[in-house]
Amino acid sequence: ATHFPDDGFLGEEYGDQPGTSGFRWVIDPIDGTRSFVRHIPIWGTLVGLEYKGEPIAGVAYAPVLGQVYRALRGDGAFMNDRRINVARTDQLSDALMCYSSLNWFTKVGREAAFLELVRRTQRQRGFGDFYGFCLVAEGACDFMIDHGVHEWDVSALKAIVEEAGGTFTDWAGTPTTKTPDVLASNGRLHAAVLDILR
Repeated sequence: ATHFPDDGFLGEEYGDQPGTSGFRWVIDPIDGTRSFVRHIPIWGTLVGLEYKGEPIAGVAYAPVLGQVYRALRGDGAFMNDRRINVARTDQLSDALMCYSSLNWFTKVGREAAFLELVRRTQRQRGFGDFYGFCLVAEGACDFMIDHGVHEWDVSALKAIVEEAGGTFTDWAGTPTTKTPDVLASNGRLHAAVLDILR
């Protein structure tokens, strides 16, 4: 607010404060609150920057892990000082899937789709919150599916995943951060995963 007084601001604890510059900062001070309170080290601080509604930059800082994921539109994505890229896996049968929690899929009537993804993929890991998306960006897993998110949960992550060469959409295939359902992938598997989620 001091350095960019004309920019908008959206934060989980602060609400949406409009600006006049076209830029909006999207902040989640602690993403992974349940992990944080249970002393699980996978939580982070997310800072996203949008221009006219499109995420153009993101930072995901995991202090316990000593990892900073960052991206700026057109400049690539990095973990600390190492450039990162999505994996080149092109078959679901070879894929490692990340997800948040099975109960989200049960709540929205997609448990069968979730279990089909489990059957069709090689491995699955429940790295929820920001971390699964960062693992997609650095090529450690092939796609991350989540439900129950808000803009402040994913704005920074969309920029990081896309600058790493990946694809980020909702379950309908729309490249947005405004829906509660999201899929981030290496791009090569995106259509196949969407077909199952639909």
